[in-house]
Amino acid sequence: MTSTPALVLFGVPHGSVLGPILFLLYIADLLRLIETHILRPHGYADDTQIYGSCPPSGIPELQEQMSACVDDVALWTRSNRLQLNTGKTEVLWCATGRRQHQIPHHPVRIGDDRIFPAYSVRNLGIYLDSDTSMRVHVSKTVSNCFAALRQIRSI
Repeated sequence: MTSTPALVLFGVPHGSVLGPILFLLYIADLLRLIETHILRPHGYADDTQIYGSCPPSGIPELQEQMSACVDDVALWTRSNRLQLNTGKTEVLWCATGRRQHQIPHHPVRIGDDRIFPAYSVRNLGIYLDSDTSMRVHVSKTVSNCFAALRQIRSI
């Protein structure tokens, strides 16, 4: 069985096997753009994450570097007819338990918005917390397990 032919003026038909490959080619410049800011990108589907690291004394420079990078990313998305959703943007500063007091708690400028650092963020189903202890992930997993056990018990 074959599909009915359809004229496509732009984009890729939904469900096309070419879609993911073409999307990766489309955003390859975005990943290179992030790397020009001496930061590390990670792309998964249509999400892009930007990583950087520094000693505690380098935090102000890293914040400026990150803000400048996101400004360039916003410009790139607009020029490529994409939308940067700053409402879904999160900032997570990570440090060991002994260095938690050195993590800044003031907002980071992301475009025109100010984003306060989160204590934990969800990334592909895993909760990462700023002290790298995985406490939030374990707590949420245990909570979900108890909820499932309560449902089983009611049967």
